[in-house]
Amino acid sequence: MNHALTALAAGFGTGLSLIVAIGAQNAFVLRQGVRRDAVLAVVGICALSDALLISLGVGGVGAVVVAWPGALTGVGLIGGAFLLCYGVLAARRVLRPAASALRADGEAAGSRRRAVLTCLAMTWLNPHVYLDTVFLLGSLAADRGALRWTFGLGAALASLCWFAALGFGARLLGRVLARPSAWRVLDGLIAATMVTLGVTLMAGA
Repeated sequence: MNHALTALAAGFGTGLSLIVAIGAQNAFVLRQGVRRDAVLAVVGICALSDALLISLGVGGVGAVVVAWPGALTGVGLIGGAFLLCYGVLAARRVLRPAASALRADGEAAGSRRRAVLTCLAMTWLNPHVYLDTVFLLGSLAADRGALRWTFGLGAALASLCWFAALGFGARLLGRVLARPSAWRVLDGLIAATMVTLGVTLMAGA
């Protein structure tokens, strides 16, 4: 039970670290939340899409490792290198902060249909989504062996919690996340998490 909870918590923390970043998808969810426009649909699309992609990553990478156990070494080295790069980039943003922040301004969605289509495009046409969910989370989950699906569940829960908080708590979070200083703190936490996970993954390869 303790191992399962550890895997669940690790998946949650890792998933949150990858999802929490300034980007078009997060800005769109925040904007919809501020306007209270199709919030449930948008949050549902983001969370379910991430859950599906995480499942593909956990199942796909896990199947490769089961079929070719030696592949775990390659997956660990490549995944660890990517995580280290993520960590370095986050640390760079802390040391050299830009004036960017998560803003809720911009054009309105106009209709529920347009909001849904925009959300789908931002989610499924973003190549970084596949790198984060399918490859990185898949490779980290594969390192958990039999508990890889528990790790994946934690990552999916992190996605659900983040998008729900961003969409339904937009009026409160919008004020906080509009401050560049808040993102320096988040980037610092993300950098520490990514570097630690990257080193651990590469060391265990």
